[in-house]
Amino acid sequence: MQKEPVSAKSIQAVKGQTNYPAPYADQVAGRCKQKLGNFFGLKNFGINQTTLDPGSISALSHHHSKQDEFIYVLDGEVNLILDGKAYPMIAGDCIGLPAGTGVPHQLVNQSRNEAVYLEIGDRSAGDEVEYPDDDIKAAFSDGRWTFYTCDPEI
Repeated sequence: MQKEPVSAKSIQAVKGQTNYPAPYADQVAGRCKQKLGNFFGLKNFGINQTTLDPGSISALSHHHSKQDEFIYVLDGEVNLILDGKAYPMIAGDCIGLPAGTGVPHQLVNQSRNEAVYLEIGDRSAGDEVEYPDDDIKAAFSDGRWTFYTCDPEI
């Protein structure tokens, strides 16, 4: 466990890594995460400093059943797509996304520059995520995500 402050820049950044199965994983190839919460051994909530390349998305459009999320833009500009409507966000803008609303969201970098933001979420056991545009769901159990299709015919 880390016992003194460090520069966030010194924490390993991982580009394009995701829990999404194929063919969805490629959609976040331009996303680079520094898992700050994991670095410090935080167990109740996670904090990621995320950099989005131009033209990249943060995640598939989704909503959580139990996990609250908070986004704070540090640099650049992104569009928050919230229930199908775009909201521009720039450095200093933030939004809280309560669990259980059923309102899908994602960030999209449509600018010509990188965008950097913090994403903070709890690690609620039994959380489920629905991706309404992609016909998949995910369940969080035993510290990992399991993905499955919404359509039993697939």
